[in-house]
Amino acid sequence: MKPLLEFLAKSLVEQPEAVSVQEESGTDGLLLKLKVANEDLGRIIGQKGQTVKALRQLLTAAAAKTKTRVSLVVQE
Repeated sequence: MKPLLEFLAKSLVEQPEAVSVQEESGTDGLLLKLKVANEDLGRIIGQKGQTVKALRQLLTAAAAKTKTRVSLVVQE
């Protein structure tokens, strides 16, 4: 999941070198923490949160193959 999220995030932002993803496994599944430059935060979140919602849906669809749960948190 981490490589997929990194690829998608780097494709959306203007400063791809500032993108970092942390992956944590827990009892509820996989937690992905996405961190981008402050200037790119709006690009990741999108208008009314539509972009981050689409990212979450893509990750959920990819995780369904392995029957795991995945959560995405965007950090400032």
